[in-house]
Amino acid sequence: MFDYAWRYPRPSGIQRVQHELFHALAQLPEAAGRIGFVRHASTQNALRGVAYPAVAALFDERDAPPRQPPRRIATPAAAERTGDGTGDGPLRRLAYRVPPRLREPLLQLYVNQRASLGALAALARAARPAPRPPPAARAAEDAFAREAAPGDVLAVLGAAWTHPDYARVLLGARRRGLRVALLVHDLIPVFRPEWCDRGLVARFGAWIESVLPLAERVFTVSAATAADLRRYAAMRGVALPEPLRILPPGTGFTTAPAGLPRAPRLPPAGSYVLSVGTVSAHKNQALLFRVWRRLLDELPVDAVPHLVLAGRTGALVADLMQQLHNTRFLDGRVVMIEDPTDAELAQLYEGCRFTVFASLYEGWGLPVTESLRFGVPCIAANATALPEAGGALARYFDPDCATDAVRVIRAAIEEADGLAGWRRQIAEEFRPVSWTAAAQALLTAINAEV
Repeated sequence: MFDYAWRYPRPSGIQRVQHELFHALAQLPEAAGRIGFVRHASTQNALRGVAYPAVAALFDERDAPPRQPPRRIATPAAAERTGDGTGDGPLRRLAYRVPPRLREPLLQLYVNQRASLGALAALARAARPAPRPPPAARAAEDAFAREAAPGDVLAVLGAAWTHPDYARVLLGARRRGLRVALLVHDLIPVFRPEWCDRGLVARFGAWIESVLPLAERVFTVSAATAADLRRYAAMRGVALPEPLRILPPGTGFTTAPAGLPRAPRLPPAGSYVLSVGTVSAHKNQALLFRVWRRLLDELPVDAVPHLVLAGRTGALVADLMQQLHNTRFLDGRVVMIEDPTDAELAQLYEGCRFTVFASLYEGWGLPVTESLRFGVPCIAANATALPEAGGALARYFDPDCATDAVRVIRAAIEEADGLAGWRRQIAEEFRPVSWTAAAQALLTAINAEV
């Protein structure tokens, strides 16, 4: 989580679950003296204690950098001045002068420069000899070594596959008598590697294969992920510890400051449909681009709301970004809000007509439950865990069929009375799960197993 925060200013997906769970765990009265936090030590395969305020500060919005304006191209002249409307025309033109085998890496650098530069910096740091840790860090390592007692539980709740040899970390903990509890969010790199960066596929595959046999307690965020995990275990001949418990995440986000004026970079309330999530291959924003293209062909322009894509740019979306730039973001009907703060995200939810989440594969679907928590109708893909998240209060479409998506989304755009009734139904029937309840369920599950 510290490594993620070094590269990205806002949490998303798994990091969001960790961030909220940690906050809730730290606030529980029964947590005093019983729950601590650790991070990787300077000796790579060891752990050291870290105070919770340092964890909480990772995504503190008070320290957030100034936000850039949305990627909205309003006029052809703006695009002509820079080559593609972003100021990065020379880099893109260079990409198309190199051999095809080098083109994709250059285009990926173009659409995700910050992440790429961060990865290069991390590689450079890894190549340097590790400095001797300062006395305070050594003291934290020694304190964790002293305080962690046999029978304690090391709960692994996040994306630990970013560590190059996490199995060795767990083996060290188990040799000292600690028990390992593992929360599995999804197995996308295993079952749908075509939607992932090649490096992630290799790292995740090695991680799950080496770590799963070491876990004495295993939880998942959904029944869909539990089914995938059982399928994986059967394929690999791994015996899962029973019972395999399902611990759905909490609803919404709890640390966003309230009462702030609407952020100037956000579109006017009521003018847009919202899609929250990292722009990436499996999130399927490419389908939404085709849907909005169809809507603009079939309806008067003024009848089609803007589509707001809220999230950072991820992997394997060079083609989608090229399409957006070539069409000047559908002449301004598509708006990108990168790395929104929690306050901005709350305002985006509150001001949208409805939300749409087209993902092909999800371990849970936080944007679905976030939408319902704000009382906002959600139209989601009928894939994997999303029907678990949305239940009967969301509407669904086939994420492999643009025609089906157009049908459901167009109906929501054109039926204002139906949309108002849908909002009333959500207000009356949706029962959010607090992150405090999710944290307590986690503790109960660990205690019941121990």
